Amino acid sequence: MSQADLLDQDPVFQLKGSMLAITVMELSHNDLERLDQQLSAKVAQAPAFFSNTPLVLALDKLPEAEGDINLSELMDVCRKHGLRTLAIRANRDGDIAAANALDLPVLPPSGARERLIDPAPAPVPAKPAEPEVKPTKVITSPVRGGMQVYAQGGDLVVLAPVSSGAELLADGNIHVYAPMRGRALAGVKGNQKARIFCQQMGAELLSIAGQYKVAEDLRRDPLWGHAVHVFLSGDVLNIKRL
Repeated sequence: MSQADLLDQDPVFQLKGSMLAITVMELSHNDLERLDQQLSAKVAQAPAFFSNTPLVLALDKLPEAEGDINLSELMDVCRKHGLRTLAIRANRDGDIAAANALDLPVLPPSGARERLIDPAPAPVPAKPAEPEVKPTKVITSPVRGGMQVYAQGGDLVVLAPVSSGAELLADGNIHVYAPMRGRALAGVKGNQKARIFCQQMGAELLSIAGQYKVAEDLRRDPLWGHAVHVFLSGDVLNIKRL
C-alpha cells in the first residue's frame, strides 16, 4: 500500500510523500471546511502517519478563480491534524505575501527551473567521496516508545525488542531479532532493493522506499506475529514467512 493508495482522488487536494520525512499537500480548492473533514477521515485511517508530519503546502495549482486562501487558517487546519507546515509552494502574489507576513519560506512552483544567482565559482578540488555503504549499525538494548534509530548509508540490526511508538530507519536493510511492535522504514532514500526481516511481526508500520503497510493491514496478514521477510516487487510490499 503506497502513500498514494492511502489518499483517494477527491478533487479538493492530493498528498504526495517525499523521500523520507516531508509531505507535499497539493491543494486544488480553497474550501477549508471540506479539507478539515477529509483530513479527519485520513487521520482515522493511519493516525501514526500523520503525527507531527513535516509539510509543504503547495498552492501553485489553485485556480485563479478561487481567489486568495487564508494561509493562517489553512495552517491551523493542518496543525489540528498533526501536519506541521515548514514552507509553501506558490506563484500567486497574494499567497507569497501571506507567507512572507508569517515568516514562512516560499518554494518555487512545481516544475519551475532553478535560477543561477551568481556565476559559478572557480572549481574547488573535491574531497574524496564517502563510501556509499557504511558499516552496519547494531543495537543491543531495547528500543522504547518515542525513540528513533537511523542507520545512515547502511543496514540496521536490532537484537532487542522494539516497542510501540519506536521508529527504526535505515538507508539499507533492517533486521529485528526480537518482537517488532514499532515502525520500521527501510530504504528511506529510495533503495527499492532494501528488505526488512522481523523475528516476530507486530509492527505499527512497515515501509520500503516509501511503499508501506500500516498495522490495520498487517493484522489481517496470516503471518502477523510470525517471523517474516518483507520486500518490494514493483510497487507492492510483499510479506513472506522466514
